[in-house]
Amino acid sequence: MSTPTLDKHSAALDAAENTASHAIKVTFRIRRFNPEVSEEASWQDFELDIDPKERVLDALHKIKWEQDGTLTFRRSCAHGICGSDAMRINGKNRLACKTLIKDINPQKPITVEAIKGLTVLKDLVVDMEPFFQAYRDVMPFLITKGNEPTRERLQTAEDRERFDDTTKCILCAACTSSCPVFWNDGQYFGPAAIVNAHRFIFDSRDEGGEQRLEILNDKDGVWRCRTTFNCTDACPRGIEVTKAIQEVKRALITRRF
Repeated sequence: MSTPTLDKHSAALDAAENTASHAIKVTFRIRRFNPEVSEEASWQDFELDIDPKERVLDALHKIKWEQDGTLTFRRSCAHGICGSDAMRINGKNRLACKTLIKDINPQKPITVEAIKGLTVLKDLVVDMEPFFQAYRDVMPFLITKGNEPTRERLQTAEDRERFDDTTKCILCAACTSSCPVFWNDGQYFGPAAIVNAHRFIFDSRDEGGEQRLEILNDKDGVWRCRTTFNCTDACPRGIEVTKAIQEVKRALITRRF
């Protein structure tokens, strides 16, 4: 009866050895900031042996758990759904949980820093309140008039397809914090808020489109967009952000949506 147990144990050891043999030495250069220690941010290097098929989030966990417990960052689901671990990796906004080490040239130091345009609270954690305030300001919920319905509000597949792309937003702020206009003026609503307004403006069941368009017609609304496509490039969900913003601009001019 003991033989199968030994075989399983041996197989587990072999698997562990194979995993270890695939590890390479990688340097992570992380921009650190702790307001309780210094008013200035600084870069700190961490070297670790890790399988290049692992994710950047795995490397950050390894650093925090094995080298420096003070390293601070956000993460939750670790599967690209919650959007909480957006950061700048090698100068580009990405989700740490979706970025494989092998895809970002591990032969050179991998730089990791907080997303831009929002106040850094500590290390890789930023104050998301301005971002979420812009989201709240565009009224990201279904608005209807009249009495409460007695049956489901039906919608055709074609009507649903009209705004399908913008339903994918996970509010990670990767698009908004990649926008040069947002960097220079934090009052700008930003791409994510406009994307979420788009999702309801073009919903056939919604009756608040005119209100949202007026909100986005403000000086800090859609007209601030300079169509640099940074937002579309940064979106980890593949949303055509710039296209959505252009459609909102067109709706403002034509009042057809």
